[in-house]
Amino acid sequence: MKKRPFGLRFHLRHLSGIALLIICALVAVPRLATAAETPCFTGPRDATARNVLSLHTLPIAPFGRREIGWAIYAPLIANEIGIGCPADTPAFARLLATWQSKRGLSGTGVVDNQTLNLLKTVWQERRPFVVSSRHGCPAAPAEQLLARAAVSESYGGKTILLQTATLAAYRQMTEAARGDNVIPAGSNLLAIFSGFRSPAYDAARCARQHNCQGLVRASCSAHRTGFAMDVNLGAAPGYTPDSSADVNRLYIAETPLYRWLVANAARFGFANYAFEPWHWEYVGAPRLL
Repeated sequence: MKKRPFGLRFHLRHLSGIALLIICALVAVPRLATAAETPCFTGPRDATARNVLSLHTLPIAPFGRREIGWAIYAPLIANEIGIGCPADTPAFARLLATWQSKRGLSGTGVVDNQTLNLLKTVWQERRPFVVSSRHGCPAAPAEQLLARAAVSESYGGKTILLQTATLAAYRQMTEAARGDNVIPAGSNLLAIFSGFRSPAYDAARCARQHNCQGLVRASCSAHRTGFAMDVNLGAAPGYTPDSSADVNRLYIAETPLYRWLVANAARFGFANYAFEPWHWEYVGAPRLL
């Protein structure tokens, strides 16, 4: 009978106890992680250092109001360039450089005003209301055609009206968020505090507040379509969920729920108005306006 090769005939029982101890010790010793196993730390160091510095210091105004730093927009930028690493890592700079190069910018990997302005354009183009309103303010739907959110879905028991498709998508998204444990049991997070607002209501409010074409109030608001909603994502101490103060916007941008929405809301047909973390618009229907 043909003998098996020695390597196959060899068995652990032939090893001495000392040899076995040596092998076990070698297996147990942790090895150093390779660069491929630490993806967040692979990338240009100089660009990373510049991003770390500018994250909270760079003067910007992508939406017309002066701001300091781009940390509020960091989750949206990371999602846009396809990276799960924080904004202060080399991988963020590396992926940003690729994104910049593909769009005709210098691939520095550094977040600057030119990059932010282009990102703003990309984000705004995903909102059909923005595109449509360039040709005139869209007409509002008849209120009797809108769906009413349940009391449990509204913030503070407010009456919330939305397009039927918007409310259905919102419910699917909320269920998924609960399933992913980003909404604590019994919490009113993601409750809607503003849905459809009639043109007359918005006009009266912006006139009353003397801000009819600003970032906070506009005479032609996306809320007139029934596709836009403002949702409760929490608030910084001393602020309300819809406060546009930078400290509140940054607080919301750093919450797990907002970051979950940035990563997942598009699956349910929603796009964010980047200046207001709480403002989301349903863009999933083939025809919105």
